[in-house]
Amino acid sequence: MSPYLPLPLCIIRSLAGLVFSLAAFAASGSEGAPEASAELAPASGIAVAGAAAHSAHTLAAQQPARAGIRPGPGHGALFRISRDGEMAYLFGTIHVGATSFYPLAPQVSQALAEATQLVLELDTRADAAFDQAVARHASYAGGDHIRHHVSADTLRRLVKALHAVGIPLSDVGHLKPWLLANMLTGIALEKNGFQRAHGNESFLLDAVQARGARLAELESADYQLSLFDTLDEDRAESYLREALDDLSSGSAMKKARAVIDAWTSGDADALEALIPDTIGAGTVTSDFTLRTLLDRRNPEMAQRIAHIMKDGKVSFVGVGLLHLLGANGLPRLLAQRGYRVERVVQASAPKDAGFRPR
Repeated sequence: MSPYLPLPLCIIRSLAGLVFSLAAFAASGSEGAPEASAELAPASGIAVAGAAAHSAHTLAAQQPARAGIRPGPGHGALFRISRDGEMAYLFGTIHVGATSFYPLAPQVSQALAEATQLVLELDTRADAAFDQAVARHASYAGGDHIRHHVSADTLRRLVKALHAVGIPLSDVGHLKPWLLANMLTGIALEKNGFQRAHGNESFLLDAVQARGARLAELESADYQLSLFDTLDEDRAESYLREALDDLSSGSAMKKARAVIDAWTSGDADALEALIPDTIGAGTVTSDFTLRTLLDRRNPEMAQRIAHIMKDGKVSFVGVGLLHLLGANGLPRLLAQRGYRVERVVQASAPKDAGFRPR
């Protein structure tokens, strides 16, 4: 193991989660929140440092499910995309979850059964690709350390937040602020019973593996982390401070629960309210989430989905829920490309939830 990577990358990967969903949860809407160290209770059972580190699945198993998790089945947001004999299903996923989310809603299970190909943002099982992306985009080079890139106050707050969850700075000091922010958010989600091992992607990948169906990716780990690496040092530090503010005030988990509750209910109005309600405005994190993680990626995803559909297979496309919402969401972008886009009927879905090609 490299001397600059004392914390196993499998742990970093698991606790950072799929960074784009966690970034939306961590978008800060307040200034001057209490310090993270004052509010974050020690994470019982999360001994992740050094040789004592366990696998992410073990960590998840040690955390009890919280009473606030609504039982399944999970509905989410499911659309049927079609044009000239091409057909795909588009499903909004959440990247963390609980066993109570399964089985998925009957409409979703039926769509998955009809599909001959699964399409995800990326294959979350590809550990080597993530490790390489972390080394390229999320780690300081040549033994450099985060203490040289953030203020003394930010470093002090980071050290206390890491200490509260059992991670010494010496284990993660080689990582950039934005990845540490995502990692701390991932730990908080695990503590609250929302586990990456029970996220929709894991469930869908298991279903595909059992059937032997084909898997296609919309992006790569290198591309996803490269977007975060566009944050300059000032914005990267602000991103970390905003995450610490949201974690200490409890708003990060409130936003996460709002996303998960809206996904579970499948309520169209609740889903459409997620972007303004959970991302907010006026912070580095909210601006980065909207401009880069959503507005930049959504058109690229729509183009890739359109290309994949040309192969004639029935694809089940699972992407993070926020990519389906709003005027720049994938359903509207695909409708603008001439596809017929229909919300698969659910009790809570309005009758006009479909989009027609213009």
